Amino acid sequence: MVNMTLSIPEELYKEMIAHSELKWSDVARQAFEKKIRELHWMDEVLKNSKMTEEDAERIGHDVKAKMRKRFSK
Repeated sequence: MVNMTLSIPEELYKEMIAHSELKWSDVARQAFEKKIRELHWMDEVLKNSKMTEEDAERIGHDVKAKMRKRFSK
């Protein structure tokens, strides 16, 4: 198994110390595994997509503009 060193904010560290009953390395490993599963799922969903990055940018800008218009009323 590979070791990894993480930097975390001091306040988060204090909270973790207050809950020393947890194995924080297990919590981190589970979070990494979950994110990897999500990425694999996303890759599977998108593998046949014809959408380009430019298409996604255009759609994102359109959605943001419509949201600004809706919420600025």
